[in-house]
Amino acid sequence: MLKEKARLERTVQSFQELSGAFEDAETMLELAKEMDDEDSMAEGVQMLHDLAAPVRQFELQQMLSGEAHEADAILEINSGAGGTDASDWAEMLKRMYLQWASSMGFKTKLVDEAAHEEAGIKSCTIEIAGQYAYGYLRAEIGVHRLVRISPFDSNARRHTAFASVAAYPQIDDNIEIDIVESDLRIDTYRASGAGGQHVNTTDSAVRITHTPTNIVVQCQNERSQHKNKATAMKMLRSKLYQHEMEKRQAEADAVNANKKAIEWGSQIRSYVMHPYRMVKDLRTGVEMGNTDKVLDGDLMGFMEAWLVQMSTAEVTQ
Repeated sequence: MLKEKARLERTVQSFQELSGAFEDAETMLELAKEMDDEDSMAEGVQMLHDLAAPVRQFELQQMLSGEAHEADAILEINSGAGGTDASDWAEMLKRMYLQWASSMGFKTKLVDEAAHEEAGIKSCTIEIAGQYAYGYLRAEIGVHRLVRISPFDSNARRHTAFASVAAYPQIDDNIEIDIVESDLRIDTYRASGAGGQHVNTTDSAVRITHTPTNIVVQCQNERSQHKNKATAMKMLRSKLYQHEMEKRQAEADAVNANKKAIEWGSQIRSYVMHPYRMVKDLRTGVEMGNTDKVLDGDLMGFMEAWLVQMSTAEVTQ
């Protein structure tokens, strides 16, 4: 209740600040009109223009008012169809989201990563800490498609590669998740990759399988088995929460006959680098011609459009 109270207080305070700034601008314009003062009129207009960005930010935050939308996020990226190109694409997506997180002032931590034999990665898991991290990253859940001239094809032919993105909220103790110990299968194994002799010669890595849902989590980033298990359990709680939310959403979608399934092959966004350059979100229709800018983490345009679409859908249902 205290957490919800603090959130509501922040919302009210932000609204009051914006309302006060709007009234100041309105007063300035009224006085300028009465005095026929062009300088004051220009100042009042500028005050209104300066309010556009904070008002937009306030509106977006009202679309991120769900139970876990303010939470930190766990981001998973998995390569799919496309061979080495898909693994390279997964690593490109990893870089894109790390860049986006950095631009938002969020902290990141690589929890787990499996490298591909030739190039790129098979999969990775990243913790992203920052206010509304999960709320924003919900917009990225699904399959991402890349079309380009493959750097791994000696004949320089065009290839298509796929990678999937999943996001889960970091669940704190305010949200109760019941986990029965007997439902868990815990395996330990030797970590792979960088980390020195200790990592590679001890069974420090941990894999946990939740048998009722067949959800699997693993962590090998920490040097001790105890820390890896604790991180894996945290990831499991987040995935179980997301699993329940998706089950509820599927039930609601079935009732409304408006199901929008997220499944392999139903890409949400295409990144085309040949024969033209374009990134297009297939859900909202938002397009951006500067693919390099998008791959450098400029994702807010896509995220905002999706949030607006989802908010509108919730109102009309």
